[in-house]
Amino acid sequence: MTNVLAIPMGLRLGGLMLLGVLVGRVVNWAVLQLRLSAWPIEGAVLTETRHGPWRCLPIVGWIGARVELPDGSRQWLRPLMVELLCGLGFAGLYWWEIGRVALLTDVPPPATAMADSVRAALQPMFAAHLLLGFLMLVASLIDLDERIIPDRLTLPGTLAGLLLAAWTESVMLPTEIVGGVVPTVVPLHIASPRAWPASLGGFPHAGALAIGLACYLGWCFALLPRRWYGRRGWLYAGRHLVARVLREPVSKRIAVMATIGAVVITALWFRNGASWRGLLTALVGMAAGGGLVWSVRLIGAAALRREAMGFGDVTLMAMIGTLVGWQNGLIIFFAAPLLGLVLGLLQWVLRRESEIPYGPFLCLATVVVILDWRQVWLSASPYFAIEWLIPTVVMMCLALMAVLLVAMRAARAVFFGSG
Repeated sequence: MTNVLAIPMGLRLGGLMLLGVLVGRVVNWAVLQLRLSAWPIEGAVLTETRHGPWRCLPIVGWIGARVELPDGSRQWLRPLMVELLCGLGFAGLYWWEIGRVALLTDVPPPATAMADSVRAALQPMFAAHLLLGFLMLVASLIDLDERIIPDRLTLPGTLAGLLLAAWTESVMLPTEIVGGVVPTVVPLHIASPRAWPASLGGFPHAGALAIGLACYLGWCFALLPRRWYGRRGWLYAGRHLVARVLREPVSKRIAVMATIGAVVITALWFRNGASWRGLLTALVGMAAGGGLVWSVRLIGAAALRREAMGFGDVTLMAMIGTLVGWQNGLIIFFAAPLLGLVLGLLQWVLRRESEIPYGPFLCLATVVVILDWRQVWLSASPYFAIEWLIPTVVMMCLALMAVLLVAMRAARAVFFGSG
């Protein structure tokens, strides 16, 4: 990692910008292919027409091009902007996170070897953020177009996040620098801002293994094709759920994934060390992020008697949680509705549409938290240090949301009728 820092900053930024443009082309391709796979028309195809000698070039190759989708829509400006955004984003994120070390406070002077060691320690985190940004951009564009976030994107993204965290815990956001001849960057973990407790360590602490397996197997269970028919009793609903799970072919693949994942988790628990800390932090972040949105989905469906949030938002937030931790998953969970409120009101006033894609706002809140991480953590860490405060606030907010949704449904029935 330190060899990269020997390359002049201008060359690094130029190379990253070129890489970002190429990744932007992959984003455009992935969005179109995943949109077509979700298209209800059998055998739907994509028609793309480009003219001129520059048609194979990135960015400028889209000028005058025509991309026609099965619904008749034509796009060319957005693919161009996506490639340009990715190029500038890759270079800008590197300058912000590595060049300026803007996510940390009390950084050694840039001219010293200590600052270079800090920058080298932050490079795995930067690579993880590039991957997360790629996945979130694809998910946001598909959600804006089709109101769906495919599992074919979020499931591999979640597994990639878990593997990265198991490879090095340095993919997590930094919390502080421990001084010395060579300063050490302390990444976010489950107990932050407190010290890592011995009870969450690897072998022989069986409780930590139980937490990790519960998070992973719970996520696998959530991916199973299931539906609960509770109106005909618990026994019927349970039999119907089991029968459907056993009947669907995807259940076998999920069972294999669950078995392999459980073996890997147990092996890293026996090994202990930084790999176990990173993996357990990612697992809890995955479960907390996805679990919060799933709770809103269940409460909203029960209160409004219709689907209030797609399951794609659950898997998206689980994927994000693997690389930002449960603390940031909670912050993103509360920040995303605030970011979407203005657009939601405008859409309702102008189009009388009450449904908006929620995934892009989860992704936007994630970007805001990452870029302004220093101020976010300085403001939020004192509250996370109070053990009883966060669970209490979350439970109160979920209960209040249930009451408000029931009241809203009742008011709507009074003023607009049951239809």
